[in-house]
Amino acid sequence: MSMSTSILSVLSEDLLVRVYECLDPPCRKTWRLISKEFLRVDSLTRTTIRILRVEFLPALLLKYPNLSSLDLSVCPKLDDDVVLRLAMDGTVSTLRIKSLNLSRSTAVRARGLETLARMCHALERVDVSHCWGFGDREAAALSSAKGLRELKMDKCLSLSDVGLARIVVGCSNLNKISLKWCMEISDLGIDLLCKICKGLKSLDVSYLKVTNDSIRSIALLPKLEVLDMVSCPLIDDVGLRILENGSPSLQEIDVTRCERVSLSSLICIVRGHPDIQVLKASHCVSEVSGSFLGYIKGLKRLKAIWIDGARVSDSSLVTLSSSCRSLMEIGMSRCVDVTDIGMMALARNCLNLKTVNLACCGFVTDVAISALAQTCRTLETLKLESCHLITEKGLQSLGCYSKLLQELDLTDCCGVNDRGLEYISKCSNLERLKLGLCTNISDKGIFHIGSKCSKLLELDLYRCAGFGDDGLAALSRGCKSLNRLILSYCSELTDFGVEQIRQLEHLSHLELRGLKNITGVGLAAIACGCKKLGYLDLKLCENIDDSGFWALAYFSRNLRQINLCNCSVSDTALCMLMSNLSRVQDVDLVHLNRVTVEGFEFALRACCNRLKKLKLLAPLRFLLSSELLEMLHARGCRIRWD
Repeated sequence: MSMSTSILSVLSEDLLVRVYECLDPPCRKTWRLISKEFLRVDSLTRTTIRILRVEFLPALLLKYPNLSSLDLSVCPKLDDDVVLRLAMDGTVSTLRIKSLNLSRSTAVRARGLETLARMCHALERVDVSHCWGFGDREAAALSSAKGLRELKMDKCLSLSDVGLARIVVGCSNLNKISLKWCMEISDLGIDLLCKICKGLKSLDVSYLKVTNDSIRSIALLPKLEVLDMVSCPLIDDVGLRILENGSPSLQEIDVTRCERVSLSSLICIVRGHPDIQVLKASHCVSEVSGSFLGYIKGLKRLKAIWIDGARVSDSSLVTLSSSCRSLMEIGMSRCVDVTDIGMMALARNCLNLKTVNLACCGFVTDVAISALAQTCRTLETLKLESCHLITEKGLQSLGCYSKLLQELDLTDCCGVNDRGLEYISKCSNLERLKLGLCTNISDKGIFHIGSKCSKLLELDLYRCAGFGDDGLAALSRGCKSLNRLILSYCSELTDFGVEQIRQLEHLSHLELRGLKNITGVGLAAIACGCKKLGYLDLKLCENIDDSGFWALAYFSRNLRQINLCNCSVSDTALCMLMSNLSRVQDVDLVHLNRVTVEGFEFALRACCNRLKKLKLLAPLRFLLSSELLEMLHARGCRIRWD
């Protein structure tokens, strides 16, 4: 018996659980591999799981008896037959499952949903978003889950008022529902929803063609706290005015891009709901007027306001910031009248700001950024896309004072240079950094990021042509936690630099579009080292030969989305890719000049039971067999003909 085992064996189960909860995820995995005690504790305490391969589902449900949240959204082979076999397995228990994620599970239809609803007696939350085949029959099947509290049905394009009626009648205790992009839902369905589900607290009807009649129904919901109506083209001021004396519990409202909504109706919302905390009115208000600000003064609990695209003068920003000192988030992208004067007042009055979006505010300079950095010490997110007057001086202040900064967007900021990156690197808690189109940075600046920003999770270097292999090597050595990396059109990169990416073991999203200098050697190195890769964009990587694609087929078994447009892949390599990548669900296969019709036929047959999205050239519609196309459609695959 090893020393570690003997020490752990004397600890009670309660103590083991407390120790285990203090460990971060990588450490937990290590301890599970070397200690039977921690392996047992993990089996008993784990409550959530995301399953990648459906064939392991029964065994995992047995191993973790206390699961309450089950994510099946990335199981490409999940269908009704799998669900039915699971139901027939008497050893598997799903009685404790409260949350079920079936997003993009297009092959699960009415029969499977009815079985799942019957198996999971404690079910409270279900996500079937982006299941384009989810229609009225599927809704009727899901309605047997009587205990549902939360339901997400975004982009269920086949769902109509009939299906929604079945759900609300069967699940009358719903308190949160999202119907975003469910284009067949009308005022009739929303009216029935509001009449039956009186306990609704959150409702999302974004992008629906509902009218003011729906607002009249929504206004009768006594407990509604969150209302999202993004880009509802038929909602106008008359409808919003109804809310002034309705929905008394309303705390958050989003009317972004509602073209027929003006400032007058927003005034009614503010006047009728003095306790509102989040107000999002981006790209629907042309100007922030004095009358609007007069009512904003009464919102003492306002924490977030988004007015992107509006004309906001310095005096307006002074009034807003002096009245709403509890503001934590403000969105003012494309507010072209914003200048340093208004921003200095905002920084001086709103000391608790955590998120500031100033994208495309062309008059904002280093003075404003320095004021924000020096006074708003809790700043976490700062977006400065296309702010061309920002230079290294403003970034110096961020490096000195913004120690809690986690996200910084400097896309298309032509004033950013290597010295500026040196200052930014002092923000040691930085997790997301966007430097796309920053043409004045080189390996020297990237080296500072790689050596000091060890917590970085996402990095965007789109079209940063000034840095090359040495900079990428520094990033790969220092930013080991990176899970998202965008290197598209970084023309100086070669196989030598790309090979270094294999050190990034946690990388799940990689974009290499337009890298003409990489070959199969570089791609093979990435495939060998980055085993967690789930998204890969190789469009216009014309010099990668079959050796790279063979390596990808052998090592990258977790890939779910891949773009091979304009690549030099052959029939054989494409067939091997589509056969071996057992989790792939979304594939772009346009302009593959070396692939024949027979090659496409064989490759698609090899993966037709798991594809959800497919992009092909339009002429192939008449060249591929009708049998294959019918199989793809039956499995829930949507084909985009380019």
